Amino acid sequence: MNDYQEVRFDATPCNDTITDVLAAVIADAGFESFVPDEKGLTAYVKNELYNIDTINSILENFPIEGVKFNVKSTFVEGKDWNSEWEKNYFQPIVIANKCVIHSSFHTDIPECEYDIVIDPKMAFGTGHHATTSQIVQQLLSTDLNGISLMDMGTGTGILAILAAMRGAKADAVEIDEMAYVNAAENVKINNHPEINVMLGDASLLPAEPKYDILLANINRNIILSDLHSYAAAVKSGGNIILSGFYHEDIPLLLEEGKKYGLEYVTDTQMDKWACLKLVKK
Repeated sequence: MNDYQEVRFDATPCNDTITDVLAAVIADAGFESFVPDEKGLTAYVKNELYNIDTINSILENFPIEGVKFNVKSTFVEGKDWNSEWEKNYFQPIVIANKCVIHSSFHTDIPECEYDIVIDPKMAFGTGHHATTSQIVQQLLSTDLNGISLMDMGTGTGILAILAAMRGAKADAVEIDEMAYVNAAENVKINNHPEINVMLGDASLLPAEPKYDILLANINRNIILSDLHSYAAAVKSGGNIILSGFYHEDIPLLLEEGKKYGLEYVTDTQMDKWACLKLVKK
């Protein structure tokens, strides 16, 4: 069932750094969507993954000292998540004056070279988060015509869709079944059914080099665990573009990447979130 727990974290004190770090650490416990505000964070996790003991352990070991949390959870029965996003969160966004991302229920949409329709349901990736936005900008500044591309943790499918619009032959992998279904729907809505959306994890990646570019907008721990598989799947001279972590995590990722012939190219930063580009030698 598509049932969730809505978990409210009130933080004292509270600022952008605290809510960003909180989102990052609870993501490892299965939380998928995050709505920060001036008092804390509202986050969503599938009902079957909700574990208060895990949450308490995370908060007891919170990496910022002196923060106190008040936690309250509410069961949310499966519903029309498109409607919820329409009412509360998702508004059209324009990135780099070239790409507009909106949902099918939006009107008065700005005209851009690339027009992407996303009905996000509960999947991550509307372009509003700094991680998605930075990778979108990387794709907009890269010649993708004729290249092969893999989008790991595709979420709504937005990155694979933009890559296909710009001429790439795109594959995508998503571990969450509901997000996988949503991504498959979105690639059809955008008239790119040729994008191969797969349900699974890094074990689906080929052991031999296949892709010119691999994207992974996930989180630091998963990237560190799967970086060897990413590297094996990318051609020599190809790029791996990573996000879903903080700028201070970059040295750790670079150290791990060196084991697999990955070298630093460039990085960007937005709202403390980083996007790292590597090349495979």
